[in-house]
Amino acid sequence: MTTRPETVTADLALRLVVPGSSSLPVTAAVRYERKDPYAVHVGFRTGGDEVVEWTFARQLLTEGVTHPVGEGDVQVWPAADAGAQIVCLSLSSPSGQALFEVPLAPLVEFLTRTYTAVPTGSESDFVDIDAELALLMWSDPSA
Repeated sequence: MTTRPETVTADLALRLVVPGSSSLPVTAAVRYERKDPYAVHVGFRTGGDEVVEWTFARQLLTEGVTHPVGEGDVQVWPAADAGAQIVCLSLSSPSGQALFEVPLAPLVEFLTRTYTAVPTGSESDFVDIDAELALLMWSDPSA
């Protein structure tokens, strides 16, 4: 019997693209949890102990490995930089925009481990529908 991990994590060494300057190294902690099977969480260390976390669809990241995907706040597409295979990750918010270059091999390795934890098409098997409905229907009595 194969045991599937509850959580899959990795630290990825990204490059922040800075227009008109050299790109900057950024470490991002990526996390995937079986209890939230459609999402990937990415925490960017911005200096000191501060972490900015983004959450987006695992499928978006997966598809972005082979072709451009995404509209709006998160866009992903494959590219090459000096012969190295990378994936570009563009994030937009009211605070600004950031473009990151992600090395392809470690990203694919992380995604492969997420699909070991929750195979394609079985995501709904890991969602607690009752808990999700309770969250949607709950309202703050002080509001």
